[in-house]
Amino acid sequence: MKSVLPERMTLHLHDIEHRELPPDAASAVRALATDIRHQLGDTPHTETLHDPVLLAQVHERAAELPDAVRHAVRPPATAAGATVVRGLPVDDAEFGPTPAHWQAAATAAADPRHTGSLELDIAMLLLARCAGEPFGWQGQQNGRLVNNILPAVGHEDEQSGASSSTLLSPHTEDAFHAARANLLMLTCLRNPDQVATTVSSVGQVRLTEEDLRTLAVPTVPILPDVSYGIGFDQPAPAVPTIWFDESGSPTLRYDPAYTPLEDADPAFRAAYSRLTAELARVCHAPALAPGEVLLVDNDVAVHGRVPFRARYDGTDRWLKRVNVRLPERRRRAQESSENGYGQHVVAPFRASTDRAAERGRTDERGSVEQP
Repeated sequence: MKSVLPERMTLHLHDIEHRELPPDAASAVRALATDIRHQLGDTPHTETLHDPVLLAQVHERAAELPDAVRHAVRPPATAAGATVVRGLPVDDAEFGPTPAHWQAAATAAADPRHTGSLELDIAMLLLARCAGEPFGWQGQQNGRLVNNILPAVGHEDEQSGASSSTLLSPHTEDAFHAARANLLMLTCLRNPDQVATTVSSVGQVRLTEEDLRTLAVPTVPILPDVSYGIGFDQPAPAVPTIWFDESGSPTLRYDPAYTPLEDADPAFRAAYSRLTAELARVCHAPALAPGEVLLVDNDVAVHGRVPFRARYDGTDRWLKRVNVRLPERRRRAQESSENGYGQHVVAPFRASTDRAAERGRTDERGSVEQP
């Protein structure tokens, strides 16, 4: 599906929460990542980051990091649903040229001339482990736990992280799936053109009670995006767009580019349109600088990206992304029956986190493993 939003979008540069990673804590993250890389030696770990030795190192040694690290990567604390964490030390020269596509980025991480990409992968896993449980998707970037987000030739106009010349519509990450992340972590390696990431929160929109009731009714499904492949026209359950959680806070599940709105009735489409306009009105637009980490609360905030012209000369924008599950969060019990379009999560840290905590209760929010 194509973007349903205009190519030119008015961006309101509202204040967004910023946190500083203290220099000693930031240095500790990078130093530990470097040490783990040395410990791995020649182990084939770069393609997916699933190597058991790497996973064990991340799980066991994340506890060595200062408490300031865990404090910095806690979920966003304001209604904006997003936080920029500053201070992670990076050096442009350590990464080498921006790769041509994500496959090349995964392979290039093993290049001994440019160790920074792999070390930042490890640093992101450490940060994500301090926040919760990092995980990936078998159907996306070969199940790699840290995804590379960069422009790719031939994908300029699609609704995916590989696009560039079109507006990437604001969306809930992996909105189609019950096991989607609670927290999204985006780290900037390179952004010479100061391309803005857009973030909008349902906590800041203004809608009528009638619109809220309309959007709470499961009316249409949300399909997987093109990064998972094509051919997902199989029957799928309709899902609500907005609902209120146990604490009475609004929760959002939104991806207009992959929602068949033409199948909805006029009243729903009108309410959805007003929600879209409100999300545009409250949009934050941080242009991440190298070493900055954007935390997005994926349960309340949607994110996207403004258009830019990719050069494909090794200097283009390059981010890394990690999905994080927060075991303490609860999602709607109804989501556990969704088929997930056959997409499997890769969640190597899950069993070590909450098996004991789950005894005697069901964690409904983010704990669903799809078959």
